[in-house]
Amino acid sequence: MRKLSNLFFLTLASAFCGVRGISAAPASDISVNLPSPQFAYVTNACNSNSVSAFTIDSRTGALSPVGPPVATSPVPISVTVDPAGKFVYVANMSVSKIHESTASTAALTAFAINSSTGALTPVGPPVAAGINPRSVTVDPTGRFVYTANFFNSSGVSAFTIDSSTGALTAVNFPVITGPISSMVVEPSGQFAFLTNYASNSISAFAINSGTGALTAVGSLAATGTRPESVTVDPTGKFVYVANYSSNSISAFTINSSTGALTKVGSPVAAGTSPDSVAVDPTAKFLYVTNQGSNNVSVFAIDSGTGALTEVGSPVAAGSKPSSVTVEPSGQFAYVATASGSIFVFSINSSTGALTAMGSPVPAYCPSSMVTTRKIQ
Repeated sequence: MRKLSNLFFLTLASAFCGVRGISAAPASDISVNLPSPQFAYVTNACNSNSVSAFTIDSRTGALSPVGPPVATSPVPISVTVDPAGKFVYVANMSVSKIHESTASTAALTAFAINSSTGALTPVGPPVAAGINPRSVTVDPTGRFVYTANFFNSSGVSAFTIDSSTGALTAVNFPVITGPISSMVVEPSGQFAFLTNYASNSISAFAINSGTGALTAVGSLAATGTRPESVTVDPTGKFVYVANYSSNSISAFTINSSTGALTKVGSPVAAGTSPDSVAVDPTAKFLYVTNQGSNNVSVFAIDSGTGALTEVGSPVAAGSKPSSVTVEPSGQFAYVATASGSIFVFSINSSTGALTAMGSPVPAYCPSSMVTTRKIQ
């Protein structure tokens, strides 16, 4: 998923002019057995307007660039990969500020992944998306792509995916009003959840399995102030929302039959200006980037209730951490910072605590990052 700060301009010039691998601990210090190859993709929102590809060292989590960045449309803000690891999709805002609501041409760019190297090849020309798309997500079946659009009159754009080529075809359904800051689909592919930026709430929708169209279910559930991003745990039981202006995380349980949301207690305090959230593959831990306090908060998840308990103190993560993702084995977490770097952390499997691995990787003002494994 995405993100850049509410107040941070995407026109910030990158402090770095290249991307290189990290210096990691010796292989003997870490015991990890991951399938190979494994890849990571990062959107470069400043000046570069491109996507960088990396291979992930299965023993250390270190990143190594796969050739030069690949060009995409202006202001790539969010990146995702399909469940099979065959295609990458990038939402491009085409505006200079993340919360700008001015009508502007926006696009969704598709790429095919080379199964051996991780290199990207464009899949046709970019396709038109809604105005100012903030995030992009693929459903668990790999059949549909959605963008959450920040402009009021174009809340969600939906597309079907050609399973052979990755090409996109627009899906038409009744307009869902914005501004929507983030969107996620739960693991069964039956329900989607959208954060409503202006009304400080989250909406639940049922997904038509044949067409990908969305139908509202239940009522709006209140979040904290200015909900920035949303994620769902791998079991499909809980939803978590980062509330940027109230410095908190809201938790909800999902009704497995209807998709309706029920709040789990009161929002839990995070760092200053929480902006991105991710749950590890074991569904035990939640990670939150705090843009204002320049760190990452770690929470343990109660498997029965979804309640959060903070693990230790927040961990430093450079300047303006904008996106957090956990790779599929759950061994490593990656944090992209809007100021121009990617931090690599190892995850303690018992506590969820983070330990920095080597030096951060210089990047082009990265706005979003995703990881994938070998194509099935």
